[in-house]
Amino acid sequence: MRLLAVMAAAGLWACASPAADVGARPEAPGKPEQPAAMAHPAGSAATADVELRGEWRQGSVIFGRAAPGTTIFFKDQAVRVALDGRFLLGLDRDAPPKAEVQFVWPGGARERREFAVAPRTYDIQRIDGLPPAQVTPPPEALKRIERDYAQVREARAHDSARTDAFEGFIWPCLGPISGVFGSQRILNGVPKQPHFGVDVAVPVGTPVRAPAGGVVTLAVPDMYYTGGTLMMDHGHGLSSAFLHLSKLYVKQGQVVAKGDLIAEVGATGRVTGPHLDWRVNWLDARVDAQLLAGPMPAGK
Repeated sequence: MRLLAVMAAAGLWACASPAADVGARPEAPGKPEQPAAMAHPAGSAATADVELRGEWRQGSVIFGRAAPGTTIFFKDQAVRVALDGRFLLGLDRDAPPKAEVQFVWPGGARERREFAVAPRTYDIQRIDGLPPAQVTPPPEALKRIERDYAQVREARAHDSARTDAFEGFIWPCLGPISGVFGSQRILNGVPKQPHFGVDVAVPVGTPVRAPAGGVVTLAVPDMYYTGGTLMMDHGHGLSSAFLHLSKLYVKQGQVVAKGDLIAEVGATGRVTGPHLDWRVNWLDARVDAQLLAGPMPAGK
């Protein structure tokens, strides 16, 4: 790898609980009642068609559409469903081999569907010779790191009714990919948290554009590990984070359209060189941004 971001401590970019803004979506009354698993005879009015797009594999996002008024549970949590029936599900980097989705159709009938989730093999990156402070933060930095983490956790918990997530994604900048989703990093011989983003190795000052529309939920010019940091809510629990930025052009609460200029690439925070680290979450699930944007255009 030509350029590598120094891995953040396990706390800073840990998954956040989807607690904020939870009132905007239906809540399961405890663990939802377990419906029968697809036991309906052919032609039964208890079943309904659901359109699903996406590959059931670790790190993927599944886009779906059900009949308007359908209630959906995934991992025993109520999933936001748009007025037109659209919804999405995120499969974490380490998602188990089976995913269960429960549907309560508008007429009240219930159905449980199970999907096989394909595993992925992740790269192992070894980085040796780093200064100890880049692997383990000094005690005096821990309070700052916790403050940064609290802001990230709050921004990541958004589950708004925005539908930008369904309109497709583009690359925020174009260039060589120097780091991939899910790779396990071993720093100075010590296993650390996996890399949850995709790194694009481009010079400082390269424009960064919104990969999809949304609202800015975090805009901080200097975080301990990630330097200039932006986060965006694309709706239905899907969010983007852009790390190590040198300049921010948007502020928290600002609504942006897909393709809008939002920042410039930098080498801020704990890095070994300039690059953009783009990360995507579905609530607390780490998903692969590269699968949303598709292959990097040839020659970039």
